Amino acid sequence: MRRRVRLQGGTGRRGHAHHPRLRLISAPPPTNTLEPGGYAETLARMQEIVQETPGFLGYESARTPGGIGITVAYFRDEPSLTAWRENAEHRDAQRQGRERWYDAYSLHVGKVERTSSYVRD
Repeated sequence: MRRRVRLQGGTGRRGHAHHPRLRLISAPPPTNTLEPGGYAETLARMQEIVQETPGFLGYESARTPGGIGITVAYFRDEPSLTAWRENAEHRDAQRQGRERWYDAYSLHVGKVERTSSYVRD
């Protein structure tokens, strides 16, 4: 399943007024099947509260049929990304993820230097 979310803040398909910071999270499906409770609810809540973070521009997510996936979240600048990283509810969800659901994940932070896309009309 692939979900595309149009970026907010003037960072649409044709050019960028500025180059946003991005955060890429690559995660396998939850590996702890003994305690899966709350995962879907926590994910939904994080998707809700990140949109309230000043400077959040949008996200894109893709998953394989087996559940392996990536999420790319875009933020206007480093302070916006820091605000999300330090959000108390988000930090609690990260802690729960390490304790209850994931054996491993990776996180990459960078800056978008250029973007292009193609859409058949």
